[in-house]
Amino acid sequence: MERTLQGISASPGIVVGPVHFLRWEVPDIPQHILADDAVEDEILRFHDARERARERLHHVRDRAAKRAGPEEAQIFEMQELLLDDPEMLKHVESLIRHSLGAEQAFHQHMSDWRQAFSRHASAELRERVGDILDVEIRVLSLLLGLPDHDPVDVPKGANAVLVTHDLTPSLTVQLDREAIAGIATDAGTRTSHIAILTRSLGIPAVVGLRDATARLRGDELVILDGTAGTLNVNPTAEEIQRYRERAADEAIRESELSSLVDVEAVTLDGVRLTLRVNLDLPEEAELASRSGADGVGLMRTEFLVLSRTTMPDEDEQYDAYSRVVRCFPGQAVIIRTFDLGGDKLPVGGYPHEANPFLGWRAIRMCLDQPDMFKTQLRAMLRAAEHGDLRILLPLVVSIDEVLATRTLLREAASELASNGVPHKTSVPLGVMVETPAAALTADAMVDEVDFFSIGSNDLVQYTLAVDRGNANLAERFTPLHPGVLRLIKRTADIGRARQLEVCVCGEMASDPLTAYALIGLGITHLSVAHRAVPLIKRLVRNMSVKDAEESMGKALKSGSAFAVGAVLQASLDRIAVAGEVALAHPAELG
Repeated sequence: MERTLQGISASPGIVVGPVHFLRWEVPDIPQHILADDAVEDEILRFHDARERARERLHHVRDRAAKRAGPEEAQIFEMQELLLDDPEMLKHVESLIRHSLGAEQAFHQHMSDWRQAFSRHASAELRERVGDILDVEIRVLSLLLGLPDHDPVDVPKGANAVLVTHDLTPSLTVQLDREAIAGIATDAGTRTSHIAILTRSLGIPAVVGLRDATARLRGDELVILDGTAGTLNVNPTAEEIQRYRERAADEAIRESELSSLVDVEAVTLDGVRLTLRVNLDLPEEAELASRSGADGVGLMRTEFLVLSRTTMPDEDEQYDAYSRVVRCFPGQAVIIRTFDLGGDKLPVGGYPHEANPFLGWRAIRMCLDQPDMFKTQLRAMLRAAEHGDLRILLPLVVSIDEVLATRTLLREAASELASNGVPHKTSVPLGVMVETPAAALTADAMVDEVDFFSIGSNDLVQYTLAVDRGNANLAERFTPLHPGVLRLIKRTADIGRARQLEVCVCGEMASDPLTAYALIGLGITHLSVAHRAVPLIKRLVRNMSVKDAEESMGKALKSGSAFAVGAVLQASLDRIAVAGEVALAHPAELG
């Protein structure tokens, strides 16, 4: 086996630690026919696996109750009930008596169950699909003699590198950061949600390794280099020392960048840019407020929902939003309404869809569930009492969705007023431009919105028809594609003509080369990961908007992303050290 596995850099940092496998997917089921005299033993083997699964669920439930509270532990009680379902037991035993092995029999029944539940008219039963899948994985792993790696079962202080095929956001937010030091996945790209979340949490990560789970045994020591996107397997003492020296050098560079926290993001030709931060969790707000940012450009709220069995109520949401607003006095805090769907679903799940990223998600799901949506809107209106809170709507493709939201906002304000609850009667409302439809109809929305926020990750995905989470397509996910850039420029021009703020909050804003491109397209508001604020600030303070605009004028005449990148890199190289945007003002160069 190669000792260095190449993937995609997702979150910077260097970690040396043992591999901890997470295999949380339905395993391959061997096909075999039972002899008549083996049937009763096979039924006993099935029930033995059920009992061991029940013991394991007791352990997981107790741990969840201690970490997250009794409400979150209830999901495991439901899974224990599934293990004892009389219909399931009768059917599986019948299949075994018809000569199917226990694994095949159990898998067949659970698959049928999942399909039936996912189509059920009852939302409560549809939400049981995830429970069924978890039980299926757990029992099949025991029947097949596979390691019973629970998704979050890593001891504190292990300093482990979690290696898995893929990691959903709902599992990621459950990880114990005192146990997991780094994450490596077969799947994923730099803009997949696992990559975004690990950057936000400050966990070094490498994605897109393709077959690391097949190549590793699980007992290796590895060096995970989140900056270079590599996984070094069973390194020598000399290699470990070399990587530790690199980690120390990176810490020094990070310290140098921190000196820019208190300076303004002003270009050499005197243009003041606004640099805000992206937040995934309210717990990040205090740290992010010390990054030198000008507020919050995007607070994702779906992470309040993931990994739990119930939606947060109004008071819980109000506490979370107001906590963030209070950390940024006098500065804008833009909070996005629930962008649930796709790969971001609560525990228990929602109906399985053939194309979830094109399906029932984001603003569509919220408008179809007005009671849930108004709960969130009321919490936001209440939190707006404490500062400059603004509301952002995801995946808007029609002005009708904006108008429907405004109606619900008025109803939410009226409900608060009738109950005498302090709140702002109205707050600025913006839409995310993350589809070609939104960019092409932005001029039709300007009278109904107060700002635009370009979600570059999804805009690239939907414009180029490239799945942002597919490692096989990572090289085709090209934010500098002329088609993407022209949609961004169109939106920026429309906003400027109507004096509406246009911000970019996707990953393009956090990378120096693409941030330079955005500024050249007329974007003056960027929202980035809080760790990227000093780096982008250094870029801004060492460039001129005029040069960026001239470079983009030349680049937009190019027919490919490669050609665009070459033009921009040539311009950027004049102010950057090759390979790293370590920029300084002339005064700092001495």
